[in-house]
Amino acid sequence: MLGEKRFKEIADHILTRSSAEQTEVLILGEDRQLTRFANSYIHQNVSENNAELRVRAVLGQRAGVSSTNDLSTAGTEKVLEEAIAVARLQPPNPDFRSLPSPTPIPKVNGFVERTVQTTPQARAKAVGAICRLAKDKGLVASGAFTTAVFEMGVANSRGVFAYDPSTLADMKTVILGDSGSGYAQATSMDVAQIEAEILGKEAVDKAIRSQNPKKIEPGEYTVILEEYAVQEMLFYLSYMSFSALAVQEKRSFMAERLGQKVMSENVYLWDDGVDPRGLPAPFDYEGVAKKKVEFISSGTAKEVVYDSYTAGREEGKNSSGHALPAPNPEGPLPWNIIMGNGGVTKEELLAKIEKGIWVSRFWYINPIHPLRTVITGMTRDGTFLIQKGEIARPIKNLRFTQSIVE
Repeated sequence: MLGEKRFKEIADHILTRSSAEQTEVLILGEDRQLTRFANSYIHQNVSENNAELRVRAVLGQRAGVSSTNDLSTAGTEKVLEEAIAVARLQPPNPDFRSLPSPTPIPKVNGFVERTVQTTPQARAKAVGAICRLAKDKGLVASGAFTTAVFEMGVANSRGVFAYDPSTLADMKTVILGDSGSGYAQATSMDVAQIEAEILGKEAVDKAIRSQNPKKIEPGEYTVILEEYAVQEMLFYLSYMSFSALAVQEKRSFMAERLGQKVMSENVYLWDDGVDPRGLPAPFDYEGVAKKKVEFISSGTAKEVVYDSYTAGREEGKNSSGHALPAPNPEGPLPWNIIMGNGGVTKEELLAKIEKGIWVSRFWYINPIHPLRTVITGMTRDGTFLIQKGEIARPIKNLRFTQSIVE
């Protein structure tokens, strides 16, 4: 960890020396540890420490970016020179207005010290609990347990200065039997929220119930999607649809339907970078404070996310704090998507279905038609036939092709 003081020293040095009209300094630091396991034993322990410095130099409507992980004085001066040289070689971008000016940054608490202090022994103990649960049932465990600390600092010549440290703990496991598998995952900024025993039991139970699956004819079925499947689906929906650039380029279904009802009234989707239920991030890669953005409210298409570039292309728009690191052909993207809860449990949903399919999660998803939000993929790690309100038996995995909006 560089820390806020060291980041400021580096940023001030670059901004003071820069001859560009505008200059941006972005530092991304990480200290990540990973314990990976397969065949019910640990086979890899990795520790990675790195810091990347990215400088964006602006000359009129031309911008250049260069990056390095050499944070010495010579290294920082070199990357600044390279960014300016790249900017001189660029054609002017008539849509570029300016780097952003400062915005009040909200306070968030995404840093948990005990996550930073997690040892390889502690991760091994958690992995061991899962492996023992699998072995006791004649199954095989694999997966990974990651703990990490990140820091992001952004400063520019217009007065932006933002710094935020954060932590991450993530554990995922796949439990394999002879003919079926189960999956479980948990993610939090606080390692104490990762309960390996509970995750192991979830995945083991799913693996046991998934053995000896039978074929089922392809067709249209009512489905219940578990949270893992919904998460995957929402990721692709947001990637294809909720960026201002996708709307401006008419690649998003939202482009012609803002203000219209597009989904069931039960659907609420929004992005909130300071909600503690997610992984809080108070500002984006341009140092702009993150705003809450409602995508879908009571099934109606409402708004999309902006960075400073896409906001500059529309009259009266401001960045919502969703920029990615420059240069960025993807445009702004949501980072902290939340879906509003429904009013019934999965078990209550199950009881209402005469015939359908229970889907634990998806994998190997690819977009087919972004404008229609069509994706294709496979079910995985627990797919079951539903009959008369009950899970009847495991079934073999199926490929689906489906519009998310539909």
